[in-house]
Amino acid sequence: MVDDIDRALLAQLQADATQSYAALGRAVELSAGSAHDRVRKLRERGVIQRTTVDVDPAMVDRGLLAFVMLQADAWMGDPPTRTALEAIPEIQEAHVIAGTASLLVKVRTPTPEQLQAVLRRIFDIDGVTGTQTIVVLETFFERPVDVGDRTRPQDTSS
Repeated sequence: MVDDIDRALLAQLQADATQSYAALGRAVELSAGSAHDRVRKLRERGVIQRTTVDVDPAMVDRGLLAFVMLQADAWMGDPPTRTALEAIPEIQEAHVIAGTASLLVKVRTPTPEQLQAVLRRIFDIDGVTGTQTIVVLETFFERPVDVGDRTRPQDTSS
């Protein structure tokens, strides 16, 4: 589990992962060394899984966003399906889901023609019997995981 100070550190890092440990420490009332130690432990425990940069997909020629639901004639939550989906670089995410479809994938391509090529590759995966594709016209917002969004630790003493 994470405590309130960890949550405050996570919120700070989600807002700007390039902050110095001194700045992080000041934001949560810790020394730079203590902030560094906590962040290191959060990484070791797998709470922080990676540090990355948000890139505008349209600026790198990946402006077409689609979500594709895959129907199947058998269970698709096994390693061969994962491997087949990972081999398609335009697929950014893949999720085993409950409902009328077996899988949900997030796809980014430059053009509708390239989306069609991805759909052909998806149909080549063993077990896939159909797809339903939703093309995104506009994204209002995307959120990071809500960690409590506390900028300062809560005082729990009474």
